[in-house]
Amino acid sequence: MNVRECHDHVISRAVAVAGCAALVLSLSGTGVHAQPRDPARQTLPAGDGWGSYGTGTTGGATADAAHVRTVTTWEQFRAALQEGGSDPKIIKVKGMIDAVSQGCDAFAAEGYDLGKYLAAYDPAVWGHDKPVSGEQEDLRAASAARQNAAVKANVPANTTVIGVGENSGIRGGSLQIRSVDNVIVRNLTLEAPVDCFPQWDPTDDGNTGAWNSEYDGVVVYGSTHVWIDHNTLTDGRYPDSSLPAYFGKVYQQHDGLLDVVRGSDHVTVSWNSFRDHDKTMLIGNSDSATADDTGKLKVTLHHNRFEGIVERAPRVRFGQVDSYNNHFVVTKGQKWGYVYGIGKESRLVAEHNAFTLAPGHSPAKILKKWSEAPLTAADNYVNGRRTDLVAVHNAEIPGETLQTGAGWTPTLRTVVHPPKAVPGIVGQRAGAGRIR
Repeated sequence: MNVRECHDHVISRAVAVAGCAALVLSLSGTGVHAQPRDPARQTLPAGDGWGSYGTGTTGGATADAAHVRTVTTWEQFRAALQEGGSDPKIIKVKGMIDAVSQGCDAFAAEGYDLGKYLAAYDPAVWGHDKPVSGEQEDLRAASAARQNAAVKANVPANTTVIGVGENSGIRGGSLQIRSVDNVIVRNLTLEAPVDCFPQWDPTDDGNTGAWNSEYDGVVVYGSTHVWIDHNTLTDGRYPDSSLPAYFGKVYQQHDGLLDVVRGSDHVTVSWNSFRDHDKTMLIGNSDSATADDTGKLKVTLHHNRFEGIVERAPRVRFGQVDSYNNHFVVTKGQKWGYVYGIGKESRLVAEHNAFTLAPGHSPAKILKKWSEAPLTAADNYVNGRRTDLVAVHNAEIPGETLQTGAGWTPTLRTVVHPPKAVPGIVGQRAGAGRIR
């Protein structure tokens, strides 16, 4: 029985047979290696992407009973993260906890008023030749500092953060995995933080101005051995379509869903659902970060589902990024820029992926060239047909000619599914509440 037949047999008839056992384990995202029954103590399987390199990623799997906590509020969550320093710990999030339960007004500095801010920095008054300054900008910055202190949670080394059951997660909080090693984040629904106090930059976007926001859902900054698995990351209750526009520009209150930046290395991102977001994922956040990022930013993305995403899935700089068996869905009428951004000194391998594009969306836009960097893009299927992504891009967008050949071959992969089977497999398994 082949992989596809075995998968269909298990899914359609819900009958486990001995001949399918290893494949069922691989489809669950836990690999073929024996794992504890408790998902909170599961570790990244050997050979499962860059996160398994070297010492591997075990998070808090060895935590003793005193370092296992179940939390139901944002305050409890942040306190539990700090207990015990870098001792192995498991933090179980039960239910949906809210980092901004009191609303944006709770962070506003006395005297800050959006109406006054808009009046002061209206381009008809302020122009486009200099950054904003003055009383209302100072009050906005003070308000933003209060929110910053309240919505970020620093995840220490040797930690597993996991949602309990099918409906647990965090709204409006930003998980900061900064300068640590060995972290696991699983089974959470993460609603992207809303920046209550975006800054107007009159000089941005070709001197037409833009609103700039802070706060990613998850930030991996200068950290190593990280596993992000079976989460759902989304704008949730606050899609960009609900945001107002001022000065002719969307009052942007979202940043990224998941960024891997500043010398981070050996990260596996698997079986997640990324939904309804604009600037989704950066791997490397600056062309100038040569000292931090050269030779690092090794990231594996596999069996993730991206739907309603505008761009950056991901945008890559510097890193050796392996992206395979992911499913990208571009829906009718949605705003769409691109999937893979090819950035400075990147070495992207994008293989065995599936793309479902609504009518009117060209596969030539799947790739976007930002800098000269070769990539490998093989055995990818668009709407069920094998498609050479580089060839169609170069044919339709000749001003952005891409070069093939990333110069390396990924070896840290467990099961690799046929691309035609990926939409069904990933659709069944990716996202929070689907750990098996």
